[in-house]
Amino acid sequence: MNYCTQCGAKVVLRIPEGDSHPRHVCPQCGEIHYLNPKLVIGCIAEWEDRILLCRRAIEPGYGLWTLPAGFMENGESTAQAAMRETGEEACARVAIEQLFALVSIPHINQVHLFYRARLLNADFGAGEESLETMLFDEHQIPWDKVAFRSSIFCLEAYFMDRRSGAFGFHESTLPPP
Repeated sequence: MNYCTQCGAKVVLRIPEGDSHPRHVCPQCGEIHYLNPKLVIGCIAEWEDRILLCRRAIEPGYGLWTLPAGFMENGESTAQAAMRETGEEACARVAIEQLFALVSIPHINQVHLFYRARLLNADFGAGEESLETMLFDEHQIPWDKVAFRSSIFCLEAYFMDRRSGAFGFHESTLPPP
């Protein structure tokens, strides 16, 4: 960041009084510009004991499989973000069932939240950011071609819970690769 979004003056990087992190501060108007982690929201969309995955048409992970997910927009709830992202990436409509997993990824300043969701029908397809979409049984998932460690964590937890007969809430912090 070079310029203040409030007044346009050049900002400086310093630790504001009473803070512990360097921030972009405007010496002219005093505005402190906070940079905080981004939220990536998605879901594990279920249909007849199978899970909907999307094959990515964009980087990172072009050509690899992932759960439908993406960055949360201002003005929406996390559940709305999960439904929107599933619609955008897989042209699918879902009913949100429960918050399932929270994955902190500090080295890239992201937090990933995943819901369990139920597909409302089997009408789905590839959105703009997907090459294809497909329903997978556990044994069909191309584990070596899953794009993100957060998706792998969620899928493993989902199948473990399903085998146990009870779904819980799962949390993880991923270290740098």
